[in-house]
Amino acid sequence: MDIIEELKWRGLLADCTDEKGLKARLQSNPITLYVGFDPTADSLHVGSLVPLLALRRFQNAGHHPIAVAGGATGLIGDPSGRATERALPTKELIEERLVPISAQLKLILDFETQSNPARVVNNADWITPITFIDFLRDIGKHFSVNMMVAKESVRSRMEDRDSGISFTEFSYMLLQAYDFYHLRKDAECELQVGGSDQWGNITAGIDLCRRQLGKEAFGLTLPLITKSDGTKFGKSVDGAIWLDKEKTSVYKFYQFWIRADDRDIIPYLKFFTFLEKEKITDLEEKHQTAPHRREAHQTLAVEMTNLIHGADATRDAIKASEILFGGSMEGISESLFEDVVGEVPTVKLPVTELNDEGIWLPELLERSGICNSRGQGRKDIKGGGIYLNNNRISDDQKKVTFGDLLFGKHVLLRKGKRNYSVATFQ
Repeated sequence: MDIIEELKWRGLLADCTDEKGLKARLQSNPITLYVGFDPTADSLHVGSLVPLLALRRFQNAGHHPIAVAGGATGLIGDPSGRATERALPTKELIEERLVPISAQLKLILDFETQSNPARVVNNADWITPITFIDFLRDIGKHFSVNMMVAKESVRSRMEDRDSGISFTEFSYMLLQAYDFYHLRKDAECELQVGGSDQWGNITAGIDLCRRQLGKEAFGLTLPLITKSDGTKFGKSVDGAIWLDKEKTSVYKFYQFWIRADDRDIIPYLKFFTFLEKEKITDLEEKHQTAPHRREAHQTLAVEMTNLIHGADATRDAIKASEILFGGSMEGISESLFEDVVGEVPTVKLPVTELNDEGIWLPELLERSGICNSRGQGRKDIKGGGIYLNNNRISDDQKKVTFGDLLFGKHVLLRKGKRNYSVATFQ
């Protein structure tokens, strides 16, 4: 199928300014397209993947992708999809953020291919040199305030009397329109892709290209991904799921995908992976007939973790995940175990408790909260339901000693299949 039909099948085509015209243009010869990424943080998050992966899909189809790093627009802040105004970052902060973001763009896009290598450009390079007067005269004259106010991103804010919208953010649309104009003029870029909340900004750029250059341009928007339960995609109880492993560990990144709602799993395979239609259809059938096997979830988690963090990191994340299903502790690194610790209840105890003969296991089970009393702990041990570091314990007189510590400070306690706790001795 062609790229437009593929986007439709994947549920990734929200709207297009001229679908018939764009399909005809794409079929004639390769097109240059772009997506903008403002550095609102020092890392992209999983919500950023939809447009970034769309760029790669076009690249795989033979087209020429440009990723625009918003060194200038990031200083202003896009009001689209926001109820309140962002705090304005400094130029220095924007420049710092662009370094890791540019590296993350290269995780997805191919910059080495000879036929259609990706490019990263910074819109500060062409926006910063323009004087305010020149911008108002040459660009501002093409936009009526009436038209700008009618755009959803502006109108929704103006209707909120408490927050409103500043002139700074009101002007963002003109800057993004200028990006499209500049790239259309200097890079023969004919298509802008963005989230559905970018429709107003994209169409403003198309209008500017037509008025200033007399040239045709196209816009295509992607849906904003939401969860089936109505909560925002890309968030966990701890906040956003980042691509930077220092902000979201590989283990937690893997777990985000493996824990996707059953209702979301097939759409996510379409949205976020490069798996072919036949493979996803097969996974969908298996998910419907044997959902308990969670093959679709595992495939999604592996595909996404491989893509962002690599195969070795994925294997480590799988190993760490297996610990919470009774897997062996052999070969697990301390950093990965620390990630596991963050997922289960933890009790901190003074290391002096291990002096002499150590601490009686039933007492530790009570203090960790796994058992409601020492007596219950003894009963559970005799019943074969208690595990220390995923090894079953049958001796109800067992003492936990320094020799039982993992990485010199932890013990992993389990009752039954899934009731875990970690005791950390400090």
